[in-house]
Amino acid sequence: MKKHQSAALKILKDTLSFQTYKRSLAVSAACIGLGLGLSAHANAYHEDNSTPQTSDQTQMNTKPTLTTLTNYQENAPYMFSSGLPDASHLSLLKEKGVTHVVDLIPGDRTSEILTTSELGLNYFNVPVDWEGPTLANFLNYAAFMQTVDIKEDKVLTHCKLNWRGAAFTYLYRINVLGENEQAAQKDLMAIWHPNPTWFAFMNEVIAHYNEVNGKEVAMSFEAADPENH
Repeated sequence: MKKHQSAALKILKDTLSFQTYKRSLAVSAACIGLGLGLSAHANAYHEDNSTPQTSDQTQMNTKPTLTTLTNYQENAPYMFSSGLPDASHLSLLKEKGVTHVVDLIPGDRTSEILTTSELGLNYFNVPVDWEGPTLANFLNYAAFMQTVDIKEDKVLTHCKLNWRGAAFTYLYRINVLGENEQAAQKDLMAIWHPNPTWFAFMNEVIAHYNEVNGKEVAMSFEAADPENH
């Protein structure tokens, strides 16, 4: 009888141990399942709420070009003109050999001064009032341009849209470099048609150089209708 009781007790203990073991396995499985669930949820949350990387990587892999530089022109082997460049444009222009930057925009130009300095470019500012360009403005520009070594250096002349720039490079080409007016005029008109204010200013510049050089250079176009500007 005692043997049967001992056997029964052993079976009972084994059964209880097995049940405890099963419960431990169940708890462990539940914990593992819960952990996996939390992990999956966390991953899903990260994918939904993290900042997408694809667009940034695409942007970083997209090489900047001069096609995005407003009204960019190559007016002569050493003369370029454009609208307002950013740091990437200036870096590309440096790769093309640009060594000097002439900025025709008035006001605080600190940002561009710092950018050109960081790139090792020579910066010069001629602040030209859009409503009142002057002969003195152009003479200042021409004096700087004549310090440039045309065999070694290249110059970018720019403003906001290359309207000032196109007029100044046109005037420099026909008055100082002696280029054909109609050839220079094509580049000018590709950018804009000067309004009466700028036409009068350009006439004043041409008259000054005609007197100094004893020539009879003249513009081959009339001022644009002020209603179109």
